[in-house]
Amino acid sequence: MGSKTPDEHRRGPNENPNAAVAITNLATPAAASGLVSGALEGEGEDGDDDDDDDKSRADFNSAVDLKKKRKRNKNKKRRTALPIQQTIPPRVALDHLFPNKWYPEGEIVEHASHNGNLRRTTAEESRHLATVENMDDEFLSDYRKAAEVHRQVRQHAQRIAKPGISMTMLADEIEEGIRALTDHQGLSPGDSLKAGPGFPTGLCLNNVGAHWTPTPGAKDVILQHDDVLSIDFGVHVNGRIVDSAFTVAANPVYDPLLAAVKAATNTGIKEAGIDARMDHISSTIQEVMESYEVELNGKTIPVKSVRNITGHNILRYHIHGDKQVPFYKTTTSQRMEEGDIFAIETFGTTGKGYLRDDAGVYGYGLQEKASRAGVHLASAKSLLKTIEENFGTIVFSRRYLERLGVERYHLGMKSLVSNGVVESYAPLVDVPGSYVAQFEHTILLRPTCKEVISRGDDY
Repeated sequence: MGSKTPDEHRRGPNENPNAAVAITNLATPAAASGLVSGALEGEGEDGDDDDDDDKSRADFNSAVDLKKKRKRNKNKKRRTALPIQQTIPPRVALDHLFPNKWYPEGEIVEHASHNGNLRRTTAEESRHLATVENMDDEFLSDYRKAAEVHRQVRQHAQRIAKPGISMTMLADEIEEGIRALTDHQGLSPGDSLKAGPGFPTGLCLNNVGAHWTPTPGAKDVILQHDDVLSIDFGVHVNGRIVDSAFTVAANPVYDPLLAAVKAATNTGIKEAGIDARMDHISSTIQEVMESYEVELNGKTIPVKSVRNITGHNILRYHIHGDKQVPFYKTTTSQRMEEGDIFAIETFGTTGKGYLRDDAGVYGYGLQEKASRAGVHLASAKSLLKTIEENFGTIVFSRRYLERLGVERYHLGMKSLVSNGVVESYAPLVDVPGSYVAQFEHTILLRPTCKEVISRGDDY
Protein backbone atom coordinates (compact mmCIF):
# COMPACT_ATOMS: atom_id res chain seq x y z
CA MET A 1 0.00 0.00 0.00
CA GLY A 2 1.65 3.19 -1.19
CA SER A 3 2.32 6.15 1.04
CA LYS A 4 1.77 9.65 -0.26
CA THR A 5 4.62 12.09 0.08
CA PRO A 6 4.53 14.63 2.94
CA ASP A 7 3.34 17.27 0.50
CA GLU A 8 0.32 15.12 -0.24
CA HIS A 9 -0.54 14.54 3.47
CA ARG A 10 -0.56 10.69 5.45
CA ARG A 11 -0.71 -17.86 17.60
CA GLY A 12 -6.92 -50.97 33.16
CA PRO A 13 -6.73 -52.57 36.40
CA ASN A 14 -8.46 -55.83 35.24
CA GLU A 15 -5.90 -56.64 32.56
CA ASN A 16 -3.51 -59.63 32.85
CA PRO A 17 -0.06 -58.08 33.41
CA ASN A 18 1.59 -61.14 31.84
CA ALA A 19 0.02 -60.35 28.49
CA ALA A 20 2.21 -57.33 28.03
CA VAL A 21 5.27 -59.34 28.93
CA ALA A 22 4.35 -61.92 26.33
CA ILE A 23 4.39 -59.27 23.63
CA THR A 24 7.52 -57.42 24.58
CA ASN A 25 9.75 -60.35 25.59
CA LEU A 26 9.09 -62.91 22.86
CA ALA A 27 12.71 -64.08 22.69
CA THR A 28 12.61 -65.25 26.35
CA PRO A 29 11.98 -69.03 26.88
CA ALA A 30 8.35 -69.77 27.65
CA ALA A 31 8.92 -71.02 31.19
CA ALA A 32 11.02 -68.08 32.19
CA SER A 33 8.57 -65.58 30.71
CA GLY A 34 5.74 -66.59 33.01
CA LEU A 35 3.50 -67.61 30.13
CA VAL A 36 3.32 -71.27 31.39
CA SER A 37 1.27 -71.77 34.52
CA GLY A 38 3.26 -73.74 37.17
CA ALA A 39 6.36 -73.84 34.99
CA LEU A 40 9.54 -75.24 36.56
CA GLU A 41 7.67 -76.36 39.71
CA GLY A 42 5.37 -78.78 37.85
CA GLU A 43 8.01 -80.49 35.71
CA GLY A 44 8.95 -84.16 36.14
CA GLU A 45 12.30 -85.20 37.44
CA ASP A 46 13.68 -85.56 33.90
CA GLY A 47 12.33 -82.16 32.99
CA ASP A 48 10.11 -83.70 30.29
CA ASP A 49 6.50 -82.57 30.45
CA ASP A 50 4.80 -82.99 27.06
CA ASP A 51 1.52 -81.33 28.03
CA ASP A 52 3.23 -78.28 29.44
CA ASP A 53 5.59 -78.08 26.44
CA ASP A 54 2.70 -78.21 24.01
CA LYS A 55 0.89 -75.47 25.92
CA SER A 56 4.06 -73.37 26.06
CA ARG A 57 4.56 -73.60 22.32
CA ALA A 58 0.92 -72.79 21.65
CA ASP A 59 1.05 -69.70 23.89
CA PHE A 60 4.33 -68.61 22.32
CA ASN A 61 2.98 -68.95 18.77
CA SER A 62 -0.18 -67.14 19.76
CA ALA A 63 1.86 -64.25 21.13
CA VAL A 64 3.91 -64.06 17.92
CA ASP A 65 0.76 -64.05 15.79
CA LEU A 66 -0.71 -61.29 17.98
CA LYS A 67 2.43 -59.18 17.57
CA LYS A 68 2.37 -59.58 13.77
CA LYS A 69 -1.30 -58.66 13.63
CA ARG A 70 -0.81 -55.55 15.75
CA LYS A 71 2.23 -54.57 13.70
CA ARG A 72 0.28 -54.90 10.46
CA ASN A 73 -2.54 -52.77 11.86
CA LYS A 74 -0.04 -50.14 12.98
CA ASN A 75 1.56 -50.03 9.55
CA LYS A 76 -1.83 -49.81 7.92
CA LYS A 77 -2.70 -46.74 9.98
CA ARG A 78 0.64 -45.18 9.14
CA ARG A 79 0.12 -45.68 5.41
CA THR A 80 -3.32 -44.07 5.45
CA ALA A 81 -2.24 -40.94 7.38
CA LEU A 82 -1.73 -38.36 4.63
CA PRO A 83 -0.20 -34.92 5.21
CA ILE A 84 -2.57 -31.96 5.18
CA GLN A 85 -2.29 -29.99 1.96
CA GLN A 86 -3.60 -26.61 0.88
CA THR A 87 -6.83 -26.50 -1.09
CA ILE A 88 -7.69 -24.53 -4.22
CA PRO A 89 -8.89 -21.91 -3.44
CA PRO A 90 -6.77 -21.74 -0.28
CA ARG A 91 -9.01 -22.21 2.73
CA VAL A 92 -6.97 -24.44 5.13
CA ALA A 93 -5.64 -22.40 8.05
CA LEU A 94 -1.84 -22.20 8.18
CA ASP A 95 -1.81 -23.49 11.77
CA HIS A 96 -2.95 -26.87 10.36
CA LEU A 97 -0.30 -26.87 7.62
CA PHE A 98 2.51 -25.76 9.96
CA PRO A 99 1.60 -27.19 13.42
CA ASN A 100 5.08 -26.42 14.80
CA LYS A 101 4.84 -22.81 13.60
CA TRP A 102 7.98 -23.22 11.50
CA TYR A 103 6.90 -21.00 8.66
CA PRO A 104 9.10 -20.54 5.56
CA GLU A 105 11.61 -17.75 5.87
CA GLY A 106 11.95 -15.04 3.27
CA GLU A 107 14.94 -14.34 1.09
CA ILE A 108 17.99 -13.77 3.32
CA VAL A 109 20.45 -11.17 2.04
CA GLU A 110 23.61 -9.99 3.78
CA HIS A 111 23.81 -6.29 4.60
CA ALA A 112 26.01 -4.25 2.32
CA SER A 113 28.18 -1.45 3.66
CA HIS A 114 27.39 2.04 2.39
CA ASN A 115 30.18 4.57 1.88
CA GLY A 116 32.45 2.70 4.25
CA ASN A 117 30.19 3.45 7.21
CA LEU A 118 30.67 0.15 8.98
CA ARG A 119 29.88 1.42 12.49
CA ARG A 120 26.57 2.77 13.72
CA THR A 121 26.61 5.48 16.36
CA THR A 122 25.71 4.89 19.97
CA ALA A 123 22.67 7.13 19.62
CA GLU A 124 21.28 5.03 16.77
CA GLU A 125 21.92 1.82 18.67
CA SER A 126 20.18 3.18 21.76
CA ARG A 127 17.22 4.52 19.78
CA HIS A 128 16.59 1.18 18.11
CA LEU A 129 17.57 -1.17 20.92
CA ALA A 130 13.93 -1.84 21.86
CA THR A 131 12.98 -2.45 18.22
CA VAL A 132 15.83 -4.89 17.65
CA GLU A 133 15.07 -6.76 20.87
CA ASN A 134 11.50 -7.19 19.64
CA MET A 135 12.80 -9.15 16.63
CA ASP A 136 12.49 -12.38 18.62
CA ASP A 137 11.10 -15.80 17.69
CA GLU A 138 7.50 -14.63 18.10
CA PHE A 139 8.15 -11.63 15.88
CA LEU A 140 9.68 -13.78 13.12
CA SER A 141 6.97 -16.45 13.46
CA ASP A 142 4.21 -13.84 13.08
CA TYR A 143 5.89 -12.21 10.10
CA ARG A 144 6.68 -15.48 8.34
CA LYS A 145 3.16 -16.72 8.89
CA ALA A 146 1.72 -13.52 7.41
CA ALA A 147 4.12 -13.81 4.46
CA GLU A 148 3.19 -17.44 3.78
CA VAL A 149 -0.50 -16.52 3.87
CA HIS A 150 0.25 -13.78 1.33
CA ARG A 151 2.11 -16.17 -0.98
CA GLN A 152 -0.62 -18.82 -0.94
CA VAL A 153 -3.45 -16.34 -1.39
CA ARG A 154 -1.74 -14.44 -4.21
CA GLN A 155 -1.03 -17.68 -6.07
CA HIS A 156 -4.78 -18.25 -6.15
CA ALA A 157 -5.36 -14.63 -7.14
CA GLN A 158 -2.94 -15.00 -10.05
CA ARG A 159 -4.85 -18.07 -11.27
CA ILE A 160 -8.22 -16.31 -11.32
CA ALA A 161 -7.19 -12.75 -12.28
CA LYS A 162 -8.13 -13.32 -15.91
CA PRO A 163 -10.28 -11.29 -18.32
CA GLY A 164 -13.93 -11.63 -17.35
CA ILE A 165 -13.55 -11.69 -13.58
CA SER A 166 -15.25 -8.96 -11.56
CA MET A 167 -13.25 -6.85 -9.16
CA THR A 168 -15.70 -7.59 -6.34
CA MET A 169 -15.22 -11.32 -6.77
CA LEU A 170 -11.43 -10.96 -6.90
CA ALA A 171 -11.34 -8.82 -3.76
CA ASP A 172 -13.64 -11.23 -1.91
CA GLU A 173 -11.53 -14.24 -2.92
CA ILE A 174 -8.36 -12.56 -1.65
CA GLU A 175 -9.82 -11.36 1.63
CA GLU A 176 -11.73 -14.57 2.39
CA GLY A 177 -8.55 -16.51 1.66
CA ILE A 178 -6.64 -14.38 4.17
CA ARG A 179 -9.31 -14.89 6.83
CA ALA A 180 -9.42 -18.65 6.23
CA LEU A 181 -5.66 -19.16 6.31
CA THR A 182 -5.15 -17.02 9.42
CA ASP A 183 -8.21 -18.74 10.98
CA HIS A 184 -9.72 -15.41 12.00
CA GLN A 185 -13.00 -14.49 10.35
CA GLY A 186 -13.14 -11.12 12.09
CA LEU A 187 -16.86 -11.27 12.87
CA SER A 188 -16.56 -10.86 16.63
CA PRO A 189 -15.04 -7.83 18.42
CA GLY A 190 -11.27 -8.04 18.53
CA ASP A 191 -10.92 -11.06 16.27
CA SER A 192 -9.67 -9.16 13.22
CA LEU A 193 -7.09 -7.46 15.45
CA LYS A 194 -5.44 -10.86 16.02
CA ALA A 195 -4.94 -11.59 12.30
CA GLY A 196 -6.51 -10.84 8.94
CA PRO A 197 -6.24 -8.37 6.05
CA GLY A 198 -3.66 -5.65 6.67
CA PHE A 199 -5.67 -3.14 4.63
CA PRO A 200 -8.37 -3.25 1.93
CA THR A 201 -7.37 -5.09 -1.23
CA GLY A 202 -6.19 -2.62 -3.84
CA LEU A 203 -7.28 -3.47 -7.39
CA CYS A 204 -6.06 -0.68 -9.64
CA LEU A 205 -6.84 -0.71 -13.36
CA ASN A 206 -4.92 1.16 -16.05
CA ASN A 207 -4.40 4.80 -15.04
CA VAL A 208 -5.46 4.17 -11.44
CA GLY A 209 -2.18 4.05 -9.58
CA ALA A 210 -3.19 3.17 -6.03
CA HIS A 211 -5.94 2.95 -3.42
CA TRP A 212 -8.94 1.62 -5.33
CA THR A 213 -11.16 -1.16 -4.02
CA PRO A 214 -14.74 -2.22 -4.87
CA THR A 215 -17.42 -0.21 -3.10
CA PRO A 216 -20.76 -1.70 -1.98
CA GLY A 217 -23.64 -0.59 -4.18
CA ALA A 218 -21.42 0.69 -7.01
CA LYS A 219 -21.41 -0.78 -10.50
CA ASP A 220 -19.05 -3.74 -10.65
CA VAL A 221 -15.94 -3.53 -12.82
CA ILE A 222 -14.98 -6.44 -15.09
CA LEU A 223 -11.37 -7.13 -16.07
CA GLN A 224 -10.75 -6.82 -19.83
CA HIS A 225 -8.01 -8.27 -22.05
CA ASP A 226 -6.34 -4.92 -22.62
CA ASP A 227 -6.34 -3.89 -18.94
CA VAL A 228 -3.34 -3.53 -16.68
CA LEU A 229 -4.26 -4.63 -13.16
CA SER A 230 -2.19 -3.98 -10.03
CA ILE A 231 -3.09 -6.16 -7.04
CA ASP A 232 -1.94 -4.78 -3.69
CA PHE A 233 -2.98 -6.44 -0.44
CA GLY A 234 -1.66 -6.94 3.06
CA VAL A 235 -1.77 -9.66 5.71
CA HIS A 236 -1.22 -9.07 9.41
CA VAL A 237 -0.64 -11.45 12.31
CA ASN A 238 -0.75 -9.78 15.72
CA GLY A 239 -0.38 -6.41 14.01
CA ARG A 240 2.75 -7.37 12.07
CA ILE A 241 1.88 -6.43 8.50
CA VAL A 242 3.23 -7.91 5.28
CA ASP A 243 2.59 -5.51 2.38
CA SER A 244 3.22 -6.86 -1.10
CA ALA A 245 1.89 -6.13 -4.59
CA PHE A 246 2.20 -7.27 -8.20
CA THR A 247 0.78 -6.38 -11.61
CA VAL A 248 -0.81 -8.63 -14.25
CA ALA A 249 -1.73 -7.96 -17.87
CA ALA A 250 -3.21 -10.44 -20.37
CA ASN A 251 -1.93 -8.44 -23.34
CA PRO A 252 1.86 -8.95 -23.76
CA VAL A 253 2.24 -5.45 -25.16
CA TYR A 254 2.52 -4.25 -21.56
CA ASP A 255 5.36 -6.65 -20.65
CA PRO A 256 8.09 -3.94 -20.85
CA LEU A 257 6.13 -1.77 -18.40
CA LEU A 258 5.81 -4.65 -15.93
CA ALA A 259 9.47 -5.56 -16.40
CA ALA A 260 10.54 -1.97 -15.69
CA VAL A 261 8.65 -1.77 -12.41
CA LYS A 262 9.73 -5.22 -11.25
CA ALA A 263 13.38 -4.39 -11.98
CA ALA A 264 13.06 -1.05 -10.17
CA THR A 265 11.57 -2.71 -7.08
CA ASN A 266 14.30 -5.35 -7.03
CA THR A 267 16.88 -2.57 -7.31
CA GLY A 268 15.37 -0.85 -4.28
CA ILE A 269 15.50 -4.12 -2.35
CA LYS A 270 19.13 -4.65 -3.36
CA GLU A 271 20.15 -1.17 -2.24
CA ALA A 272 18.17 -1.27 1.02
CA GLY A 273 19.91 -2.07 4.26
CA ILE A 274 21.16 -0.71 7.56
CA ASP A 275 22.58 2.80 7.06
CA ALA A 276 21.35 2.99 3.44
CA ARG A 277 20.48 6.55 2.44
CA MET A 278 17.03 7.22 1.00
CA ASP A 279 18.34 9.69 -1.56
CA HIS A 280 20.76 7.10 -2.96
CA ILE A 281 18.05 4.41 -3.12
CA SER A 282 15.58 6.76 -4.83
CA SER A 283 17.96 7.93 -7.53
CA THR A 284 19.08 4.36 -8.27
CA ILE A 285 15.47 3.19 -8.57
CA GLN A 286 14.63 6.02 -10.96
CA GLU A 287 17.66 5.28 -13.12
CA VAL A 288 16.59 1.66 -13.56
CA MET A 289 12.90 2.44 -14.04
CA GLU A 290 13.40 5.08 -16.70
CA SER A 291 15.81 2.98 -18.75
CA TYR A 292 12.72 1.14 -20.07
CA GLU A 293 10.20 2.11 -22.71
CA VAL A 294 7.03 0.55 -24.05
CA GLU A 295 5.45 0.65 -27.51
CA LEU A 296 1.72 1.32 -27.53
CA ASN A 297 -0.33 1.90 -30.66
CA GLY A 298 2.82 2.35 -32.73
CA LYS A 299 4.23 4.99 -30.40
CA THR A 300 7.29 4.49 -28.18
CA ILE A 301 6.61 5.79 -24.66
CA PRO A 302 9.22 6.09 -21.90
CA VAL A 303 8.38 4.56 -18.54
CA LYS A 304 8.37 7.19 -15.79
CA SER A 305 8.73 6.86 -12.05
CA VAL A 306 5.75 8.22 -10.15
CA ARG A 307 6.87 11.30 -8.22
CA ASN A 308 4.37 11.79 -5.42
CA ILE A 309 3.89 8.33 -3.89
CA THR A 310 6.55 6.36 -2.04
CA GLY A 311 7.57 3.19 -0.29
CA HIS A 312 7.46 3.42 3.50
CA ASN A 313 8.39 1.81 6.76
CA ILE A 314 5.79 -0.27 8.58
CA LEU A 315 4.99 -0.10 12.29
CA ARG A 316 2.96 -2.54 14.36
CA TYR A 317 -0.72 -2.08 13.47
CA HIS A 318 0.29 0.90 11.30
CA ILE A 319 0.82 0.35 7.58
CA HIS A 320 2.59 3.72 7.18
CA GLY A 321 5.41 4.87 9.45
CA ASP A 322 7.32 8.14 9.29
CA LYS A 323 10.05 7.08 6.84
CA GLN A 324 9.61 7.15 3.07
CA VAL A 325 11.44 5.52 0.18
CA PRO A 326 10.84 7.59 -2.99
CA PHE A 327 11.50 6.21 -6.45
CA TYR A 328 12.31 9.58 -7.90
CA LYS A 329 15.59 11.40 -7.25
CA THR A 330 15.15 13.43 -4.11
CA THR A 331 17.11 15.16 -1.37
CA THR A 332 16.65 13.80 2.15
CA SER A 333 18.78 12.99 5.17
CA GLN A 334 16.76 9.94 6.14
CA ARG A 335 18.53 6.59 6.44
CA MET A 336 17.39 3.05 7.03
CA GLU A 337 18.22 1.73 10.48
CA GLU A 338 18.60 -1.58 12.23
CA GLY A 339 15.22 -2.99 13.24
CA ASP A 340 13.25 -1.14 10.55
CA ILE A 341 10.57 -2.87 8.48
CA PHE A 342 10.07 -1.43 5.01
CA ALA A 343 7.61 -1.85 2.18
CA ILE A 344 9.85 -1.40 -0.87
CA GLU A 345 7.51 -0.60 -3.74
CA THR A 346 7.73 1.23 -7.03
CA PHE A 347 5.15 2.59 -9.45
CA GLY A 348 5.95 3.06 -13.12
CA THR A 349 3.65 4.87 -15.56
CA THR A 350 3.22 5.79 -19.20
CA GLY A 351 1.53 9.01 -18.10
CA LYS A 352 2.77 12.16 -16.41
CA GLY A 353 4.19 10.44 -13.33
CA TYR A 354 2.07 12.46 -10.94
CA LEU A 355 -0.98 10.94 -9.21
CA ARG A 356 -3.95 13.02 -8.10
CA ASP A 357 -6.91 12.25 -5.88
CA ASP A 358 -9.91 10.84 -7.71
CA ALA A 359 -13.56 10.71 -6.71
CA GLY A 360 -14.58 8.00 -4.29
CA VAL A 361 -13.29 6.44 -1.08
CA TYR A 362 -10.77 3.63 -0.86
CA GLY A 363 -10.78 3.19 2.90
CA TYR A 364 -10.53 4.72 6.34
CA GLY A 365 -7.92 4.77 9.07
CA LEU A 366 -8.39 5.59 12.75
CA GLN A 367 -6.14 8.38 14.03
CA GLU A 368 -5.52 7.15 17.56
CA LYS A 369 -3.95 10.39 18.84
CA ALA A 370 -6.73 12.63 17.55
CA SER A 371 -9.01 14.32 20.07
CA ARG A 372 -12.52 12.88 20.42
CA ALA A 373 -13.86 16.10 21.94
CA GLY A 374 -15.78 17.12 18.84
CA VAL A 375 -17.59 13.81 18.40
CA HIS A 376 -21.14 14.42 19.65
CA LEU A 377 -23.44 12.45 17.32
CA ALA A 378 -24.67 9.17 18.80
CA SER A 379 -24.19 7.47 15.43
CA ALA A 380 -20.58 8.69 15.29
CA LYS A 381 -19.85 7.47 18.82
CA SER A 382 -21.36 4.07 18.07
CA LEU A 383 -19.40 3.79 14.82
CA LEU A 384 -16.18 4.84 16.57
CA LYS A 385 -16.65 2.06 19.13
CA THR A 386 -17.12 -0.47 16.32
CA ILE A 387 -13.97 0.77 14.57
CA GLU A 388 -11.87 0.63 17.74
CA GLU A 389 -13.08 -2.88 18.64
CA ASN A 390 -12.70 -4.39 15.18
CA PHE A 391 -9.95 -2.53 13.33
CA GLY A 392 -7.98 -0.31 15.67
CA THR A 393 -5.48 1.50 13.44
CA ILE A 394 -5.73 -1.10 10.65
CA VAL A 395 -7.09 0.57 7.49
CA PHE A 396 -10.57 -0.73 6.60
CA SER A 397 -13.15 -0.24 3.86
CA ARG A 398 -16.91 0.12 3.61
CA ARG A 399 -17.13 -3.54 2.62
CA TYR A 400 -15.58 -4.47 5.96
CA LEU A 401 -18.17 -2.44 7.87
CA GLU A 402 -21.09 -3.93 5.98
CA ARG A 403 -19.68 -7.43 6.46
CA LEU A 404 -20.06 -6.79 10.20
CA GLY A 405 -23.67 -5.79 9.65
CA VAL A 406 -23.14 -2.08 10.26
CA GLU A 407 -25.94 -0.03 8.70
CA ARG A 408 -26.58 3.69 8.11
CA TYR A 409 -23.02 4.63 9.00
CA HIS A 410 -22.48 7.40 6.45
CA LEU A 411 -23.47 10.33 8.64
CA GLY A 412 -21.44 9.03 11.58
CA MET A 413 -18.43 8.48 9.34
CA LYS A 414 -18.72 11.99 7.94
CA SER A 415 -18.61 13.35 11.48
CA LEU A 416 -15.55 11.27 12.40
CA VAL A 417 -13.70 12.37 9.26
CA SER A 418 -14.55 16.05 9.71
CA ASN A 419 -13.29 15.92 13.32
CA GLY A 420 -10.01 14.30 12.24
CA VAL A 421 -10.67 11.13 14.25
CA VAL A 422 -10.75 9.05 11.07
CA GLU A 423 -8.78 9.72 7.90
CA SER A 424 -10.36 9.03 4.52
CA TYR A 425 -8.24 7.73 1.64
CA ALA A 426 -9.16 8.44 -1.97
CA PRO A 427 -8.07 6.57 -5.11
CA LEU A 428 -4.97 8.01 -6.83
CA VAL A 429 -4.91 8.29 -10.64
CA ASP A 430 -2.64 9.41 -13.47
CA VAL A 431 -3.96 11.02 -16.66
CA PRO A 432 -6.65 9.13 -18.61
CA GLY A 433 -5.26 6.76 -21.23
CA SER A 434 -2.10 6.05 -19.27
CA TYR A 435 -1.09 2.79 -17.59
CA VAL A 436 0.43 2.36 -14.13
CA ALA A 437 2.13 -0.79 -12.78
CA GLN A 438 3.30 -1.67 -9.26
CA PHE A 439 5.52 -4.27 -7.59
CA GLU A 440 6.24 -4.40 -3.86
CA HIS A 441 7.90 -6.47 -1.13
CA THR A 442 8.26 -6.21 2.64
CA ILE A 443 11.78 -6.44 4.08
CA LEU A 444 13.01 -6.83 7.66
CA LEU A 445 16.31 -5.14 8.52
CA ARG A 446 17.53 -7.70 11.03
CA PRO A 447 20.83 -7.09 12.88
CA THR A 448 22.81 -9.56 10.77
CA CYS A 449 20.89 -9.59 7.48
CA LYS A 450 17.88 -8.27 5.62
CA GLU A 451 15.02 -10.68 5.04
CA VAL A 452 12.77 -10.14 2.04
CA ILE A 453 9.93 -11.68 3.99
CA SER A 454 7.35 -11.67 1.18
CA ARG A 455 9.62 -13.06 -1.56
CA GLY A 456 8.19 -16.01 -3.51
CA ASP A 457 8.80 -18.01 -6.66
CA ASP A 458 6.45 -15.72 -8.57
CA TYR A 459 8.18 -12.38 -7.94
